[in-house]
Amino acid sequence: MNVKTGSTLIFRSLRPCLSLRSSCRGHQQSASQAPKHPAKRAERTEFRPAATSKYDWIGPPDRLSNLRPIIYHIPEHETPQERKLRHLRQETEDWNHEFWANQNFTFSKEKEEYVRSQLSAKGLSERDDDGRKRTLSIEEMAVFYKHFLDKNIARHANYNREWYRRNFTITLLMARVALDNTWRTLTGQTRGTARGKGKTT
Repeated sequence: MNVKTGSTLIFRSLRPCLSLRSSCRGHQQSASQAPKHPAKRAERTEFRPAATSKYDWIGPPDRLSNLRPIIYHIPEHETPQERKLRHLRQETEDWNHEFWANQNFTFSKEKEEYVRSQLSAKGLSERDDDGRKRTLSIEEMAVFYKHFLDKNIARHANYNREWYRRNFTITLLMARVALDNTWRTLTGQTRGTARGKGKTT
C-alpha cells in the first residue's frame, strides 16, 4: 500500500503496459479538501528505483491533482529513442499534474465562494447552531456546476487537443522503440554494441 513516511513518498512497482492511461484526469475535490494555496509546478521526487528494477514505479495520488506520480524505468544502456520517449512521458505527466492541480484548486475556491454567497443571500451563516457546515440543495449546486463547466469549456477543449496530440506522439515513439528492440533481437545486437554506453538522465 502506498503511504507517506515523513516527506518521502513510498512507491510501488508498476508493470509496464502498452496501453496509455486514457483517463488520467484529476477528480474534483470537495470544499473540505480544497488546497489553501494555488498549485505550483510539479516537484520531482528524489526517489529512483534500483538499477536492477525492470518496471515503472507509481506513487500515491497527489493531494492537489489526485494523479499518481510515475517514475519511469530506465533500461540499461538506454537508447536515444528510449530516452526521448521517457522524457516526453515524464514531461506529459508533469503537464497533466499541473493542469489538474490548478483546475481543482480553482474549482474548490469558486465552489466555496458560491456556497457562501448563496447562504448569505438567504441570511444564513456558514454553520448551523450545532456547528455543522451548511450545504446547498442538489438543484442549487447544479447551477454552479453548469456555470463552471460553461466558463471553462474553451480551457478544457484546449486541454483535450493537447492531451491527444501528446498521446499520439508518445504512441508513435513507443512503436519506434518496439521496432528498434525487435530489430536488435533479430540481428543479435545488444544495447551496448548497438549504440555504445551513454548516460541516462
